[in-house]
Amino acid sequence: MGLSFALEVDAPSDLPYDEGRADALITVTADSAAGPSARTPSAEILIMDRSLSMTGHKLDEAKRAMRAAIDTLRDGTLLAVVAGHHEAEVIFPATGGLARVDARTREDAKLRVAGQLPEGGTAIGKWLAHARRLFASVDSPGTVRHAVLYTDGKDEHETPEQLGEILASCTDHFVCDARGLGDDWRYTELLRVTEALHGSAEAVVTLSDLTEDFTRLMREAQRIVVPRVYLGLRLNSRFQLAFVRQTRPVEAELTARQQRGEETHVPLGSWAPQTRQYQISLRVDPGSLTVDETLRAARISLHAEFPDGTRRPCAESAAMVVRRRSTPGFGIARSPDLTRVENERELGMAMRACADAQLRGDLERADRELRLAIDLAESLRDSARLQSLYAIATDGPDGLPRVRRDVARGRILGIGVDSTKTARRPAEPQDRPPRDRPPHDAGSPRVCPRCRTTSTSPKAKFCEECGHRFGDPGVSDEPRDAL
Repeated sequence: MGLSFALEVDAPSDLPYDEGRADALITVTADSAAGPSARTPSAEILIMDRSLSMTGHKLDEAKRAMRAAIDTLRDGTLLAVVAGHHEAEVIFPATGGLARVDARTREDAKLRVAGQLPEGGTAIGKWLAHARRLFASVDSPGTVRHAVLYTDGKDEHETPEQLGEILASCTDHFVCDARGLGDDWRYTELLRVTEALHGSAEAVVTLSDLTEDFTRLMREAQRIVVPRVYLGLRLNSRFQLAFVRQTRPVEAELTARQQRGEETHVPLGSWAPQTRQYQISLRVDPGSLTVDETLRAARISLHAEFPDGTRRPCAESAAMVVRRRSTPGFGIARSPDLTRVENERELGMAMRACADAQLRGDLERADRELRLAIDLAESLRDSARLQSLYAIATDGPDGLPRVRRDVARGRILGIGVDSTKTARRPAEPQDRPPRDRPPHDAGSPRVCPRCRTTSTSPKAKFCEECGHRFGDPGVSDEPRDAL
């Protein structure tokens, strides 16, 4: 298969007497398998935005990036190029479908990219639906199906519901990376695409950077070895699945479910040699559990698509074990790893809240959320997200950080995209001089006034369930987390 998988479950076994939730962190590691292995067949679809807003230098840079991406593909890769506006059109190959890359077809594809002219609007869902149909024509089992798209505009020619339906139909059929160009796109739309299709999202503020980015994306795509991997969950009848969330290297809600007998399979996308981490949360009626009885809440397994197209287990399974204790509500230490995951999620929420406030012109709210985000990022020693935040920050008259009044809109969109990235080098002291901050108050876990969820930490700034910011006035009017 080309990869060797290992699965590790970190789940605190002890539950307080009145606890109705059990969480686990699942780390999946894929290493290159020992010995020779056959090269995984791959299919690539490049989706270029040629809407009217791409006129001029923007489209020229995008064409240069597309041509560089085509040059990076290895011979034998199946390739199609889709040009999108308010519709979608296959511009290469001329006959439709996908063509195998060689010296002749590579030059033909680049010529067709060079000849594109801007027209029309933007309908990202139609572009992706077209890609899904093209990938469906690939009948070779075990083929990696990867797409990349860029856009400079908002998805204005279809409704959010239409985009959601198309994304649901594309999930587990191919993976897709997405890029936002300039300053007139919506970061939430890009994150919807990459969350559903297990890809990466980036803001490309400097257009000339797109070529290097696309070249890197093609090289990374060619490292993919296993086209599909699934997390298998077999739950005890007393437990219900609340959510599955990827926590590293990026945060993503994994909502797709496939029932395979008594086991629920959650698609995890395509895999190269790497490590990813997931959080699963189970709900349970505490009264259904006998005090001090140890029981298996879930059996967790990992499955992969093998070269012959079959889905089979690819790692040793593991159990999630719980035990209800007689102590109600306190006395059992929270897992430090789970606490960090929740704090990282709070940081992402604060960054998105800052971006949203700035984009709608609520500068006071944006400044407040920026300070909260910096506080969280510093406590987590998250150097990359700190650098993103510092890039839009300056000191205000009161000596506290605030959003720069001249910051480019594209930089703010980048804060929204970067909010989900969690695989980070710890910050070094020289990254930023420490600032004096008042200590956090310890106390009982907070209860969200909107959805009544109890936080996992008394220091929580946001409700981890609905995204409500604790302490804000007007609970009923408060927007939910942008994702």
